[in-house]
Amino acid sequence: MQDINLKTIKKVHFIGIGGIGVSAIARMMMLEGKIVSGSDMSPNMVTAELAKLGATIYDHHDAKHLPADADLVIYTIAISPSNPEFAKAEELGIPMLTYPEALGQISRDKYTIAVAGTHGKTTTTAMIAKVFLDGGLDPTVVVGSFLKDPIRNNSDQKSLISNGASSQSPKSSADDRPSNFIAGKGKYFIAEACEYRRSFLNLYPKILVITNLEEDHLDYYKDLADIQLAFKELAERVPADGYIVCNTADPHLAPVLAEVKAKVIDYAKINAEGLQLKFPGAHMVADAKAALAVAEVIGVSPSTALRALNEFRGTWRRFDYQGQTANGVDVYDDYAHHPDEVRATILAAREKTKGKVVVVFQPHLYSRTRDFLQQFGRSLSLADEVILLPIYAAREHDDGSINSQVLSQEINNQAGKSEAVADFALAAEKAKTMAGPEDIILVMGAGDVVEVSKLLLA
Repeated sequence: MQDINLKTIKKVHFIGIGGIGVSAIARMMMLEGKIVSGSDMSPNMVTAELAKLGATIYDHHDAKHLPADADLVIYTIAISPSNPEFAKAEELGIPMLTYPEALGQISRDKYTIAVAGTHGKTTTTAMIAKVFLDGGLDPTVVVGSFLKDPIRNNSDQKSLISNGASSQSPKSSADDRPSNFIAGKGKYFIAEACEYRRSFLNLYPKILVITNLEEDHLDYYKDLADIQLAFKELAERVPADGYIVCNTADPHLAPVLAEVKAKVIDYAKINAEGLQLKFPGAHMVADAKAALAVAEVIGVSPSTALRALNEFRGTWRRFDYQGQTANGVDVYDDYAHHPDEVRATILAAREKTKGKVVVVFQPHLYSRTRDFLQQFGRSLSLADEVILLPIYAAREHDDGSINSQVLSQEINNQAGKSEAVADFALAAEKAKTMAGPEDIILVMGAGDVVEVSKLLLA
């Protein structure tokens, strides 16, 4: 990794700027008065928000998009060296950082609180951010979704807006736009730490939160033991005067914690009396307990932390209420894409209604669907009705070994009720016929399945 002084950079180009993490760094750069441009093959809500704030956004990759006078290129780890903008940057000798490397550069100069784990990273990161903001600690935050709570004390963003720090300063207050980045003046940096391709090893955490540890990303990791090795390496980066917040009863964490220097705090033992979240689900309570543990370490008063969590409004695409259909069915959207997440979200929906839970699910990645076929079958069979969309390929190619019809058969074999459909319109149409006013339609997946929610409410 190149050692780059981000403070001296004036013009930055992003390849894959539509990624939720990459876009957070783009926001940070803009708020520092830097000129930002970027490209992404899939324009979305993220790129639309960046464009509104003043970034130059391209909807495809082309070497001519890269400014010849760019000081830095930041790119998602999914980008191939054959990408024309990547190749052009190499040809011009422009310094380049992956998104995780850029995050690591920021982490070096801050008291870093990194939130890792197979599930719950985004919600836990957002909860900790809410506690710190309400506690007056003015943190810098990078989170893997849009925060729904207003950013009350985001002084850097407000000052840049009011002072017009550059021609590309944001065009309206950060308080009234969804944001996945908070620019704080305090010493704390709260960051969601992704394990894919060992990305989180670029961070320098003083406090490490591990929400849980399961098998995932088996297109990269060999097995659970390989994942544990990555988490072990991260845990051992936490200094002796630092803290690791986790559930010590999680059997998968035993080898991770075996040789750590930091103090281990069991969030499962945290007193959560008075916790009354706006969201259902035992997994949400676990995330809140992890946030309370961090608050206790830092010295935020229990009353402030509890009030912040009880007022927490959540994040985009995490049990995210979308509205009602014309016949009064509540529609929720969720990012769940791993069997354990799917199970937890369906059970949370069960807490919310005495009626049926109808699920529209878009499997994410061929490899994940194939590797966890039986687990997906068990989790999805907890719903009353399941409508499956074609698998969202993302970074993979279809080798013909798995499809949604195979998953549907697995669900039905496990006493569930499901069918696979060809497109969003059919999924929305079928969900409407299956659900009534006492029911919930749960739209799930890590791809573009949120479009089904829009069709349901149209």
